[in-house]
Amino acid sequence: MPRTADRTTRRQDELLDQLVELYLAEGFLRFGVGDLAARLRCSRSTLYLVAASKEQLVVAATRRFFRRAAERIEAEVQAEPDAGRRLEVYLRAVARELGPAGERFYADLAAFAPAAELYAENTRHAARRAQDLVAEGVADGSLRDVDPAFVGAAVAQLMRAIQAGAIADLTGLDDARAYEALADLLVHGLRRPGAR
Repeated sequence: MPRTADRTTRRQDELLDQLVELYLAEGFLRFGVGDLAARLRCSRSTLYLVAASKEQLVVAATRRFFRRAAERIEAEVQAEPDAGRRLEVYLRAVARELGPAGERFYADLAAFAPAAELYAENTRHAARRAQDLVAEGVADGSLRDVDPAFVGAAVAQLMRAIQAGAIADLTGLDDARAYEALADLLVHGLRRPGAR
């Protein structure tokens, strides 16, 4: 028989996953704790076991979303044996992970500083990871001989512009589609002629 603490932790994990789904689909600023309890069919006190306030619930769910997404993305990258394809795999996986997030979620992220900082932190990590993947592809000869630091800096600027909503404002592309477009740009610009 599971210990009470194990059951509580399992229930907290389930609620956190449900919060992530709800927030991605509908945003989070308009929900009070009572609204969340009703939507998730639990008590307020059960939600307060997950986090001590509405704001902390948002931060916990946002952190979980980005952490789980990063784990899935990295698993895809590690499964790709071709160093020249890893950057494409990475950016397309980022796009897929951001796909379920709706417009309201992004608007709420921008409006709530602690969640916006989590997104910015993940964007900085993604830019560093993209630079590393470019360097790996250049080193093994599968990508054109470019300066990985320059490409990484350019990618970082674009990622920050995506995260800040500037790309959406200029192009109408949501974050997921913007990452797809970035993948296309880099794949076609960096791949050696004749590479698959």
